[in-house]
Amino acid sequence: MRIGELARAAGTDVETIRYYEKAGLIPAPPRTAGNYRHYGPDHAARLAFIRHCRALDMSLDEVRALLAFSDAPERECAGVNALLEAHIGHVVQRIAELQDLERTLRRLRRQCAKASRVADCGILDGLRSPRADAPPVTKKSHVGRSHQRAQGRA
Repeated sequence: MRIGELARAAGTDVETIRYYEKAGLIPAPPRTAGNYRHYGPDHAARLAFIRHCRALDMSLDEVRALLAFSDAPERECAGVNALLEAHIGHVVQRIAELQDLERTLRRLRRQCAKASRVADCGILDGLRSPRADAPPVTKKSHVGRSHQRAQGRA
């Protein structure tokens, strides 16, 4: 099948498939005489595996490691268990961060209990002068990374 057919079958973008190829997660497919990529069932299965891992919010490095295990079925799976335990730890940490974020947003929301003039908006005032108990500003992404997944982001 061609890349567009694979993309439709997998429910992903063509660019994501190309990104996964460049990242070494999907092997380069053979080319037809007309220089089109020709994907087979193994490509579709591998892409489904990657997409399932990404739906579980796994990074590309985690996916790469799991693919390496999957490609060597005779190995012990202790490394798979360790990887999943580490990922669970990241999820637990992210949940705590999101709970902090929720508390901060609720505190901000309480600063403007009723509609008033923008000049008197407690939410905007709170955003201009954050409190010491506000969560630190970080570059961490939010949990719903569907856009980043579509772009093939780690």
